[in-house]
Amino acid sequence: MKILILSTHVNTGGITSYLLTLCQGLIRQGHQIWLVSSGGDCESRFTSMGVTMIQMDIRTKSDLSPKIYAAAPRIRQLVVDNGIDILHAQTRVTQVLARLVQRSTQCVYVATCHGYFKRRLNRRIAPCWGDMTIAISTAVYEHLLDDFELVSERVCLIENGIDTEYYAPLCDERKSQQRQALGLDNRRVVGTIARLSDVKGIDILIEAMPQIMDAVPDVHCAIFGQGKEDAPLKALCRSRGLEDRITFFDTVNDTVQSMGAIDVFVMPSRQEGLGLSVMEAQSCGCPVVATNVGGLPSLVIDGQTGLLIEPESPEAVANAVIKLFKDDDLSQRLSDNGRDFIQAKFSARGMVDKTADLYARLCA
Repeated sequence: MKILILSTHVNTGGITSYLLTLCQGLIRQGHQIWLVSSGGDCESRFTSMGVTMIQMDIRTKSDLSPKIYAAAPRIRQLVVDNGIDILHAQTRVTQVLARLVQRSTQCVYVATCHGYFKRRLNRRIAPCWGDMTIAISTAVYEHLLDDFELVSERVCLIENGIDTEYYAPLCDERKSQQRQALGLDNRRVVGTIARLSDVKGIDILIEAMPQIMDAVPDVHCAIFGQGKEDAPLKALCRSRGLEDRITFFDTVNDTVQSMGAIDVFVMPSRQEGLGLSVMEAQSCGCPVVATNVGGLPSLVIDGQTGLLIEPESPEAVANAVIKLFKDDDLSQRLSDNGRDFIQAKFSARGMVDKTADLYARLCA
């Protein structure tokens, strides 16, 4: 099949990680992939696996942006010239774009819903869901049915999968090298990798740090990611006098290397579709603390594959992190169980096979 994927950008993050796994698996099956985006720091990883990358200025938050309507004719021509079988959109903006293109080409259109959407007027007037919409977790599946009243026949649950050979624990030497490169030598590190937005709850982790520091004096916090909350979060650190105990790393070129520097991974989200970075942490053998929201409970089984805590509680974050730092046996057990769990339940191959099967059924 010939598949054209639409994504607002291909910078490091959950959607890009999903696409890297999906594209690699589809290419191994013999499918041809084109990817239209506004570019990003992971572009070379796509081209190296054989994806045809096409850069267009479609990076916008508004589904009414002129950029969408300017790009639509160019994408329509791509579909016609290359005999594209499937359009696959990844964000609200690219869903609108895919629907515009589909109207003039009759190409099959699939959307993936990576999280939660607000019930805005634009979405009600012009839903722009695909011929089939993929939900990446049970929580997102129920969100689409309950909040947007999609019929179950038009929604397909295909949980995210990851390449557990790529997302694997680092040896002690490589972990040490990574810590040195980041200036974190000889410290115990609690950290997270996430988009810096309010829903990720990074402020809750920052507020938990004084309590963690009291119990674990040599602890340091590493926050990897970019986003609109960057300045407010750094201001919060300054207001709490934590500048020398919390380091922000804006660029995450290789999640595995960043994960290798973290002893305890924390995802203090207020809302989460599934939690791809949690899956990556588990696959990398990092013990996880996560909040009981959205799709996270499907990954973190409390006391078995991680520690599950209530949201909006710096105290709960601190108690869980301290528990893992103080109990090496528990930390190792959760690390081992978490990796085994991801390998068994969330394989990349399963996700790719189910997506390819969906494409084939829709084309037929």
